Amino acid sequence: MAEAARPTAVKPSRILEEFPAPSFRDTQKQALADIREAFESDNDVVLIRAPTGSGKSLLARSIMGCARDLQTAEPAEVTGAYYTTPQVSQLDDVDADDLLDDLEIIRGKSNYNCILPGEHDTPVNQAPCAREKGFDCSVKHRCPYYSDRAIASGQPMAAMTLAYFMQTAGSDVFGMRDVVVIDEAHGLAEWAEMYATIGLAPHRVPVWDNVDIPDINAAHNPVERASAFAERLAKVCTAAKDDLTTKPELTPDEVARRDRLNELVSELDWFVEDYRSPDSPTTWVVDQPGGEGTAITIKPLDPARYLHHTVWDRGEKFALLSATILNKDAFCRQVGLNPDRVALVDVDHTFPVENRPLYDVTQGKMTYEHRDETIPKIARLIVRLMAHHPDEKGLIHAHSYAIADQLAETLTEFGVGQRVRVHDTDNRDAELDAWKASSDPELFISVKMEEALDLKGDLARWQVLCKAPYLNTNDSRVARRLEDGQWAWYHRTALRTVIQACGRVVRAPDDHGATYLADSSLLDLFERAESDTPPWFRQQVDRLSRPDFPEFDPQAALAGINATATPSRSGSGTTAQTRTESDADRRQNHPLSDVWGDG
Repeated sequence: MAEAARPTAVKPSRILEEFPAPSFRDTQKQALADIREAFESDNDVVLIRAPTGSGKSLLARSIMGCARDLQTAEPAEVTGAYYTTPQVSQLDDVDADDLLDDLEIIRGKSNYNCILPGEHDTPVNQAPCAREKGFDCSVKHRCPYYSDRAIASGQPMAAMTLAYFMQTAGSDVFGMRDVVVIDEAHGLAEWAEMYATIGLAPHRVPVWDNVDIPDINAAHNPVERASAFAERLAKVCTAAKDDLTTKPELTPDEVARRDRLNELVSELDWFVEDYRSPDSPTTWVVDQPGGEGTAITIKPLDPARYLHHTVWDRGEKFALLSATILNKDAFCRQVGLNPDRVALVDVDHTFPVENRPLYDVTQGKMTYEHRDETIPKIARLIVRLMAHHPDEKGLIHAHSYAIADQLAETLTEFGVGQRVRVHDTDNRDAELDAWKASSDPELFISVKMEEALDLKGDLARWQVLCKAPYLNTNDSRVARRLEDGQWAWYHRTALRTVIQACGRVVRAPDDHGATYLADSSLLDLFERAESDTPPWFRQQVDRLSRPDFPEFDPQAALAGINATATPSRSGSGTTAQTRTESDADRRQNHPLSDVWGDG
């Protein structure tokens, strides 16, 4: 976005009348008044720090309603508004909300199926129009994807994921609009870094076997060598793509290969152009832990230039909403905004602090060198917590699959596996849904579920944070920033994840849920990041207490499911299982397992 303010006809004075609900709740009216004042003060961007329960989607809709409309716009002026969010679940919530039914939703092609005869199970991105050269679709006007795209592009308010929004940069269909609203915007820099990261590995590069993979780290300048390799690889990819495009018809696998080659050429060309541009502010880093012939990851340290093209050039005024934009100036630096043109609006938390308590149950450090000693202590703590919450569902934030596996194994050895549900990368959504649907007080050991998880009411009444969620210092981007002394960023990023996690189990003013802190490094984090802590979360930290729990008793931990604790003992022949494993065995051995596809 340009430094100077663009002329705009956004009308902040309409913000209250554009509120879509019949009445205001708690702080919403004051929040909208503050947002109106921020825009009327000639700010290009307004950051809205709104905690859980603020009704961010309704605030977003009010802001979108202030955009310039076709009736009052000059021919050359842009109109309308975009709503975008990194979270697919957040877009699903918008789609399901009757108060937001004037936001036209558009998703990527893979979310729609072709309607041609014999193709009803084929995603649009693999349909005949993608497979056959010169294919003229007779029903394109009724195609669910192109129909939704046409409607969204023609309506005043369009909603999409951040991934789709970024991918459509430069599109004639989704061009510039007057107002852009980004929900859950706290991770915008990280999302941009992720989108701009180039992963080169056998499963990601269709021509992997046709090129020699150099040892990037052996070069005096690894990024320069990566740039030269990227240029060479782009030429090989282009030739392979051109070979496919000459075919009159492609198979679905060839379509996927062609599209990946096209995407890869675009990524590689962008990297080479950006790296060699003397005006680019981006710092690139390269990882290749395995050396010559192995996977290479090329990462941008600063995605500001990437965001200009994909986000800031897409609108004239912006509203960014999140509970955890912790430091305005630091956030602006990360995403390439001029803080002098950005206002911050704080929305008060409306949930009573006593309904969202934090408890100090720390068992030691969970750093790598102390983990094997601390995890068994945390597992014993969890058994005691299960006894303390015999009839209530619980959630464990394990931080990594290694920690999750070790906790699940230890809890099973203690004999309480019948109350424990786990997941891996393949069954993540299925196990989450099964846990939420269960009528038993199951304990769910989760990985990377600190965000976009709505556990209102009895879906979960307690949770455990097993580890301070610091970023991996072996990541080249993290290591480079810490070499540059960016320790405040490091602590702020971890604190943001903690705050997001704490919001999973308390979703309304009359809801309640306890959060237990098991890693002593969390207490240290609260001290180090104190200056960046929102006042409402500081209240929770200041009320930290160390509660009393029942003694370690696996049988008491199973009281709510009427089961018998059967601890595993070496040489006993006992095979204990988690709830997930026993459910899988039950499905496999069921007479209808062949019908279900599990046999």
